[in-house]
Amino acid sequence: MPIKFPFTKNKKQPVPQTVGLDYNQLPEHVAIIMDGNGRWAKNRGMPRIAGHKEGMNVVKKIVSHASGIGVKVLTLYAFSTENWKRPKNEVEFLMKLPVDFLNTYLPELIEKNVQVRTIGDFDVLPPHTQKAVDEAIERTKHNDGLILNFALNYGSRFEMVNAVKQIAAKVEDGELTSCDITEDLFSSQLYTSDLIEPDLLIRTSGEQRLSNFLLWQLAYAEFWFTEVYWPDFDESHFEKALYDYQNRKRRYGGV
Repeated sequence: MPIKFPFTKNKKQPVPQTVGLDYNQLPEHVAIIMDGNGRWAKNRGMPRIAGHKEGMNVVKKIVSHASGIGVKVLTLYAFSTENWKRPKNEVEFLMKLPVDFLNTYLPELIEKNVQVRTIGDFDVLPPHTQKAVDEAIERTKHNDGLILNFALNYGSRFEMVNAVKQIAAKVEDGELTSCDITEDLFSSQLYTSDLIEPDLLIRTSGEQRLSNFLLWQLAYAEFWFTEVYWPDFDESHFEKALYDYQNRKRRYGGV
């Protein structure tokens, strides 16, 4: 792993720096599948929800660091459409986590000029979750720093089917013809229509699959996997992913 030495981006925020990492050539959009909370807790003889709680603290650290070094967009897979299958008490706890996180850290997010957004089927979330997220979105909407994009009740297949339905409706109404349907048009119907596509996907815990996450948007992203469980993931792991990303050749199908 690259050697570390202290680095200060500004007088208020010390940021560890990775030797060899070019902070002027960072991926603009990083997406993370935050995996391994339950197994982290189980290995310590703790309930699964303890792992989720610890994982929330890691979110704070990574958001702060990504903001400090200049990443533009950070999309975090917080709750998938498939996660409703988990035990009721775990689902209820997961629905409270955004409330706890935003109630605790919103002032700091505002101070760091972070803008909060969400993607997913938002309307079916519990009222207390919606309220906390809506407040965070409203209070940070004018911030122009890091975009912190939570994927809540998100499923990529649902997103794409919904996009197809929207396009089909426009064709039926005579607003479009089949010849008008392009990749750009399809992308414009997705939750992420006003975001740059991810450059880098990080997944923790050793699993190496997408799990219905940003299937369209990740077409040309670089993937980075680690055995580290999310509660143990820290700034040095994040920078290692960025360092490895910078040492890959992105050809987009060319030579």
